[in-house]
Amino acid sequence: MTATPAEARQGLKSSSMSNLTLILIKIAYLAVLWLFVLMAVGVISTDLFGQSKRKSRKKKSRSAPRPAQRRSSSSSQGRSQRAPRNEPTVLAVTQGPLTGTTVNLSSQPILIGRAPDSTLVITDDYASGRHARVYTESGRWFVEDLNSTNGTYFGQQKLNRPQPITVGQPIRIGKTVLELRK
Repeated sequence: MTATPAEARQGLKSSSMSNLTLILIKIAYLAVLWLFVLMAVGVISTDLFGQSKRKSRKKKSRSAPRPAQRRSSSSSQGRSQRAPRNEPTVLAVTQGPLTGTTVNLSSQPILIGRAPDSTLVITDDYASGRHARVYTESGRWFVEDLNSTNGTYFGQQKLNRPQPITVGQPIRIGKTVLELRK
C-alpha cells in the first residue's frame, strides 16, 4: 500500500516538528549546563580571590552601625585609652607559617583569611577567603567566624557566634594560632 499525498504531507509535518522539538531541547540543555559551569566558576573565584568590590561595598554598608555605635560610646573609649595596662596592643601569630607576625590593634576590624585584601593574609589550606575577624566593641575585643568552611577555634571550642577574647587566649584558624598581646 502506498500513502496518499495527504498522508505523506502529514508524516513530513510530524517528523519536522519532532526535529524542531529535539533541537529546542538540546539548546535548553546546553543553556542549563553553561549556567551551571558559570556558577561553579563564580564560587571558585570568590573562594580564591574574595568577594567582588560591589559585594564588599554592600557588606560594609550593612556593618556600618557597628562603628557608629563605637563612636557614640566615646566615654568608654576614653576610659580604655587611659588604662592601657590591661589592654592588648597587637594580634600576634604564635604558631604556623607566619609565626612572629604581629598586627597592631586599632578601632578598625582585623580581617583574617586567604583573600589578598585581608588585614592578615593566611596561606593555609584550611583557611577560607574571608575566614574570621577580630574587632572591638564597647572597649572589649571579640573574635567572629565569618561562616568559614573549616571553622575558627577559640581554645578547643569551635566558634558559632562572636566571642569576647582577652590577652593570651589562643585563636586557631587551620594550622595558624593567634592571640592578643600587650
